[in-house]
Amino acid sequence: MVTQTNDASQIRRLNDFVRTTGIGGQTVATKGIRSLSGDAQRAIFSRVRSFSDFTKDNDPYGEHDFGTFEFEGTRINWKIDYYDNDLRYHSPNPADSAVTSRVLTIMLAEEY
Repeated sequence: MVTQTNDASQIRRLNDFVRTTGIGGQTVATKGIRSLSGDAQRAIFSRVRSFSDFTKDNDPYGEHDFGTFEFEGTRINWKIDYYDNDLRYHSPNPADSAVTSRVLTIMLAEEY
């Protein structure tokens, strides 16, 4: 049996891998992000990939599944959701990549 601490550690590892490499999940940009210039989008995606400002306040479960930062005066949020492999329901076990499809969504804070 896997303990909750081990689950959080495994989820964090999988989330960080998807977020920093783009491998192992899908990345979606909202309409607000897509409306920005290509240079702005590239800079925002780079900031998401390099995000490391996780604290007990913004990451209470230690899963690295959400972040927020300021970009040129605009608040940007990103989050990772866990779906089953059909992308219809919540994953039965986010710590198991065999049964989980991760979706990283990058959005303007006002779209959250």
